[in-house]
Amino acid sequence: MPKLKSRKAAAKRFRRSGSGKIMRRKAFKNHLLQHKGTDRKNRLSKAAVTSEADAENVELMLPYL
Repeated sequence: MPKLKSRKAAAKRFRRSGSGKIMRRKAFKNHLLQHKGTDRKNRLSKAAVTSEADAENVELMLPYL
């Protein structure tokens, strides 16, 4: 059976955590940062766990993750 290709856009956005969950980056930390508070920016910097409903689709996009 041939190897499966990964969706490269998804490969750049998702990582697997040590416990096996799929991690993602949080939104709203690209620009217009001068009016956002420091606590808020620090909170947005941390990785988040992908929801269960979305994790199934990510698994299909990344067969070897």
